This record gives sequence, structure tokens and C-alpha cells, in this order.
Amino acid sequence: MAIGGFVEAPAGADYGGRVTSFVVLSCIVAGSGGILFGYDLGISGGVTSMESFLRKFFPDVYHQMKGDKDVSNYCRFDSELLTVFTSSLYIAGLVATLFASSVTRRILLGVGLGFTNQSIPLYLSEMAPPQYRGAINNGFELCISIGILIANLINYGVEKIAGGWGWRISLSLAAVPAAFLTVGAIYLPETPSFIIQRRGGSNNVDEARLLLQRLRGTTRVQKELDDLVSATRTTTTGRPFRTILRRKYRPQLVIALLVPFFNQVTGINVINFYAPVMFRTIGLKESASLMSAVVTRVCATAANVVAMVVVDRFGRRKLFLVGGVQMILSQAMVGAVLAAKFQEHGGMEKEYAYLVLVIMCVFVAGFAWSWGPLTYLVPTEICPLEIRSAGQSVVIAVIFFVTFLIGQTFLAMLCHLKFGTFFLFGGWVCVMTLFVYFFLPETKQLPMEQMEQVWRTHWFWKRIVDEDAAGEQPREEAAGTIALSSTSTTT
Repeated sequence: MAIGGFVEAPAGADYGGRVTSFVVLSCIVAGSGGILFGYDLGISGGVTSMESFLRKFFPDVYHQMKGDKDVSNYCRFDSELLTVFTSSLYIAGLVATLFASSVTRRILLGVGLGFTNQSIPLYLSEMAPPQYRGAINNGFELCISIGILIANLINYGVEKIAGGWGWRISLSLAAVPAAFLTVGAIYLPETPSFIIQRRGGSNNVDEARLLLQRLRGTTRVQKELDDLVSATRTTTTGRPFRTILRRKYRPQLVIALLVPFFNQVTGINVINFYAPVMFRTIGLKESASLMSAVVTRVCATAANVVAMVVVDRFGRRKLFLVGGVQMILSQAMVGAVLAAKFQEHGGMEKEYAYLVLVIMCVFVAGFAWSWGPLTYLVPTEICPLEIRSAGQSVVIAVIFFVTFLIGQTFLAMLCHLKFGTFFLFGGWVCVMTLFVYFFLPETKQLPMEQMEQVWRTHWFWKRIVDEDAAGEQPREEAAGTIALSSTSTTT
């Protein structure tokens, strides 16, 4: 019996074309929403490790960190108020993304984190040629990494400002990428599939053809246009959230729920939120802890570039599996080092603190070329047009909800489970790697309009899809019989 991705994706249509400067510029503007998202992630963790910020807004945490020798090292930053500061943003984003599926992709790019995270991966996937879709979509994760890196560098720089007001600069500079995205979104074109799907009519098919010619750099776009029109004719756009619950879309719904859930239980946002806090916990000073966050993010950004280069060559499954094994080993090693060398009271030898930093770099690199970018890519490319926006809304809602939960609970988990926290995350990575091995098919270079083929050849999902098709066929035949009977009676 063939297992999971050992059933390769069917060969897709070669639409031809290339990556034009028009595609690149459009995707750079759209991807800047990732910089905004990443900046907010990085800034939250950085300012909460600054003594001046803690002293002003979280004095109990500050005194606990500086003076109380009876408090366990694992518990020095445990504060419900502090965790609300870092994670409340994502509840707002969760609410926003659920309303995003029915609104134009271009407008959404300029309105809020929830909207942008829902719309940008869709926009990038629909604008990209199929053979380069993975690399272009992965650019969103690269932009997130760049945003976090910029935030970490700013945090490191402003921490040295005399007077302790540098955190004000860190927080206020989030307006820069937000303004760039808002203005740039005004000039972005709609995607060809959106033009055909939402507007309809022969004139808009011609408009979509002209846009495709600009995007692909060739006039030979008829085959891709025909596939888009064909997909639109079989699409009902009225109730996408109800449509995605149908049995025939069960594979897409399961993946849209589990992939983003697994993305978060890797523990990656522990690094994004609390890297400086965590490095302070294990004994590094304020400045060193902020620089350590910069180092881990440089590794992640480099790994994002690697993912863009190889994702369309080696495929999604291989990156998922290799990255999963890398993260399992990393989490186990961090837990083992902390269990052996980190005392609840007192310090940790600097050599072992830096060893933890090196292992964390390996961990974030594994995430950055696998589960990071692929969480945004795979759900957008497996969902057909009629549920694509709803599917991506589910993905982002799950990410924001689980991010909120982990942001709220990590410091308490670290206080109670201590080094066992990292073994817990490692266990989740084992589960999600097995899920990919058995249940996720390969989708590289297959046109999004032909993605239905992968489910009919998959060892597990074909049972569900075929059963649903068998159930729908009698209904279609019955409807045809009724229509024929009505016609005969009229005659």
C-alpha cells in the first residue's frame, strides 16, 4: 500500500511564462505585510526583556527578576499581565481574519494583521506561475523573518539609549511598514482568478487575459485562462464556510485546521515572543540576550532563503519531514541541557548558555525552511477556488488562536514544567511529522485548478472523496431526471 506522499502529485499543465518584474514588484508590496507581522512579533519579545520597560509597566516582574532570590529561575518572568501584553494582539487578528474571505484581496492587504495574513498568501499563490508558486509564496515567511530581524536589531540598538526610553522607539516604528503596505496596496492589481470569479462577464475574461499576459511575460496564456474560467464556472461563492464543511472538501478542511495548529505547537512563537526573556532566564545579561535573539533570527532568515530556492525542486513533503526531524532533535537537546546544567536558583555556566543558543539556531533554521513557510503555502494551493478564501481564513484563525494560547501559557508552563516544556514541544513535533508522512500528499508544481487529482490518488483521502462523489452522482442523475420530466410535461 502506498503511504501518503509516496503517491507523487500528478504532472500538471505547463502553462509556460516566467517570473516578470510586474510579478516581483506586486509580491514585494504584498509581502511587506509579512514585515509588519514579523516586526510586531519581534518587538513584543524584545521590549518585555528591557529593564526600563518592565520597571515602568510591570514593576512586580522587574523586582522579581532583580531581587527575589527565592524565586525559581524558571519563574522569574511568570506574569499574566505580561503575557497579555504579548499575545492580546492575536485575538484581534483572529476576529478580523474570519471576516476577510468575502472581501477583495487587494484592499485587505492594507487593513490589519488579521486581514493581511489571510489575504497575502492567497494573493501570492494566485499571482505566481505554478512552477514558481512555492518560492514566491515562501517570500511571505521570509518577510516575516526580516520583520523580526529588524525588530531585534532595533531593540538591541535602543536598549543602549541613556534614560531608558528606547522602547518607545521600538513600538512606534511599527508605523513604517504599516504605512508602506497601506499606500502600496492602492496600486496593486487584483489577481486574475478574482477578476473572473467576482466580476464575471466576457469583458472581464478579456481583462484577466491581459493581466495574465503582463504577469507571465507572454501572450500564450490561453490554457491557464481556460482553467481559471473552468474552475470559476463550477464554483459557488455564496457561502464558502458552509461549502468547506462538505464531505468532498474534508481533506482540505483537516489540513487547514491541523497544519497551522502543528505550526504553533512546535514552540516557534516561544522563540519569537520570548527569545530575549528566555536567554535572560538562563543567565545572559540584557544586551547579550537581545543580541542572542538577533543571532537566532539571522539563522532563520538564511533558512527562509534556502526554502525559497529548494521548495519547488524537492517538494513540500521532504521539507516538512527534514525540518520536523531537525526540530525534534533540537527540542530534545535543549531540554536535556537545561535538565543537566540549569539550576533553579543561581546561574548557568556561560558555555552551556551559548550551547543552548546554538541549538536554538538549529531549531529556528529547521522551522524556517519547513513548517514556517509551508504553513502558508500548502493550504492556499490545495483549496479549490470556491473554498480558497474560507480555507485560508481557517488557517490564520487557528494560527492566531493557538498563538494567543501559547503566548498566555508559556511562561506559566516554563515555571511549572521547567525543562520538560521543551520535551512537550518535541513530542508535538513527532506527532506532526507522522501526520505529514501518512496524510499529506505532494503538491509541487501542480496548477491550483488541477489540485483535485491528488486526493483521488492518495491512499487515505481517496476513500472519502470517492464516497462523496458516489453519493453526489445519484443526486445529480435524479436532478437531471426531474428536469427532463418537467420538460416533457411542458411539451
